[in-house]
Amino acid sequence: MSSISIAIVGATGYTGVELLRLLASHPNADVRMVTSRAEAGRAVADLFPNLRGHYDLTFVEPDVDALAAHDVVFYATPHATAAHHAPALLAKGTRVIDLSADFRLKDAAEWADWYGESHPAPEMLERAVYGLPEVNREQINGAQLIAVPGCYPTATQLGFIPLLDVIDLNSLIADCKSGVSGAGRGAKVGSLFCESGDSMMAYGVAGHRHLPEIRRGLEAVCGTFPELTFVPHLTPMIRGIQATLYARLTDSSVDVQALFEQRYADEPFVDVLPAGQQPQTRSVRGINTCRIAVTRPQGGDVVVVSSVIDNLVKGAAGQAVQNFNLAFGLPENTGLAAAALLP
Repeated sequence: MSSISIAIVGATGYTGVELLRLLASHPNADVRMVTSRAEAGRAVADLFPNLRGHYDLTFVEPDVDALAAHDVVFYATPHATAAHHAPALLAKGTRVIDLSADFRLKDAAEWADWYGESHPAPEMLERAVYGLPEVNREQINGAQLIAVPGCYPTATQLGFIPLLDVIDLNSLIADCKSGVSGAGRGAKVGSLFCESGDSMMAYGVAGHRHLPEIRRGLEAVCGTFPELTFVPHLTPMIRGIQATLYARLTDSSVDVQALFEQRYADEPFVDVLPAGQQPQTRSVRGINTCRIAVTRPQGGDVVVVSSVIDNLVKGAAGQAVQNFNLAFGLPENTGLAAAALLP
């Protein structure tokens, strides 16, 4: 396939620069436009020196007509931005891959409850494909509007999905830890090094915006709306998510290790570890892989799943590229085959 013309809206955040990094080595990606209102006129390589020699681009103001001249537009923006542009872009035949939360939920009222405002394009919600390839690969192929899952929902759903037929769906627990890059690149006191270093803190305990996404995603797989307690934590590392998931078996005879190995045997970006091993967040740094371990402590009915991802890659930009590949009929691992960074 010839090169695919790409524009990226909101390319100055951590997710945006990660997307630029991954697309720089993608053989079919031709990034021609990157936008930022605050950095308009500034060279990409001046803001992100790691991209020197890879891009000869400057940030420009976002303009829908200019964006529509490309084959696909990635949105690495806060919520409600992509939804304002998507109808016009789709009408002109430009595909949209949205890394924000704008199209992850199908119910506009539910979205409004969690995001505190009316959805800008409720008529587009049913049209969007939820971009979890391990569940929706066929729908993503050729899709025009793709909602890239959130970081916590990716790690959590991939950890629970193989178990949905053999566990009690009324008492699921997701205890999740994320590096501070998940808070974004904007200056916030809580994510300053002196505030987050040598400390750990739970947040969003009363209700986090990723909760309805996780529950709706699991419901789409098993047909039952699960009762889930989801507690995220901020940890003093830059990248990574560790999701420790708890469930109670309804069938104690099941071989949970075999269940996971069979479910993900053909998945290029899910790695089920051998029994007795546990994944580390550093083992997925910079790559699009979810590493999973499953355990039944003391052989009991409680199942513990450890699921780790890089929140900026499989939890954001890498999964966006994976969706890009599927949407355009490319091999799924194109541009995503590099090994993890270590140390």
